[in-house]
Amino acid sequence: MSNDAGSPRTPQDRRSFLTALGGAALAASGISALACATKAASANRESATTVPSPSSGATGAKIRPIGVQLYTVRDEMQKDVAATLARVAQIGYTEVEFAGYFNHSPAEIRAMLDQNHLTAPSAHIPLQMLQGDLTQVIAAAKTIGHEYIVCPWLDPSQRGSTVDAWKSFGGTLTDIGRRVQGAGLQFAYHNHDFEFQKIGDVVPFEVLLANSDPSLVKLEMDLYWATKGGQDPLAWFAKYPGRFPLVHVKDAMGANLDMTSVGNGTIDWKRIFAKRELAGIKHYFVEHDNAAEGPGGAFGSITASYNYLSALTV
Repeated sequence: MSNDAGSPRTPQDRRSFLTALGGAALAASGISALACATKAASANRESATTVPSPSSGATGAKIRPIGVQLYTVRDEMQKDVAATLARVAQIGYTEVEFAGYFNHSPAEIRAMLDQNHLTAPSAHIPLQMLQGDLTQVIAAAKTIGHEYIVCPWLDPSQRGSTVDAWKSFGGTLTDIGRRVQGAGLQFAYHNHDFEFQKIGDVVPFEVLLANSDPSLVKLEMDLYWATKGGQDPLAWFAKYPGRFPLVHVKDAMGANLDMTSVGNGTIDWKRIFAKRELAGIKHYFVEHDNAAEGPGGAFGSITASYNYLSALTV
């Protein structure tokens, strides 16, 4: 992944984050305090710059609700979860998406959310946990108020190198989705850009969607990583309507499509969100993987993104 200056966050950075929090677990649930710290972007590579199309389909509607993926402020979450949530709410966000609970119990997390008039419709949970016993994951989700359980990332060792492997992975996600839905929740998968690296003439993301049950496996499309991978999100919305209830919102700038705060880049948000009903979007989560390294830090980034999105009409 790249920050605003274009310098990559290294795998060692991710390992350090895991090491720092790896022993912290929810006392009541046993869930790792780093439910999605393994989520990180694939290495930067050259991608064709996507030129935004003219805005169309504007209705004057506002984008609501506006949420934030708390991975963006993970350094602050490590220090003080309650204070971080309070500050997020003060900016104006009404929803958050968790990436670990930082050694707090589900009941404690729920109390912090209630105190700040926040809701948490979704959480990122690593694949290895989703393939195990979901009892504690589900119990925590229901206490906190999650509606969606999201698989956020695949380590290189978990990714298929053949079309058949991606077909099989679609079946794996369907099995997880069946168990999650059986508990009254919805399962979703979050993309980066590696899912768009072709195997021959085949796009793995296409194989994944075509070989997973659409009622059991929804998508949280990361609009930045789809763009970085040379994709037009609208093409996916049209081909798989209603399958994208969650989206990650972060912008791209420059020839290398470096990650930046929303409104500071070249992605045409009016064009994309004009098709929100076709996509089935219900929740919009601002995210910036390396916001802490940019001007203004993580809170500066999510404030700028919120201000842009809260004023946007489509």
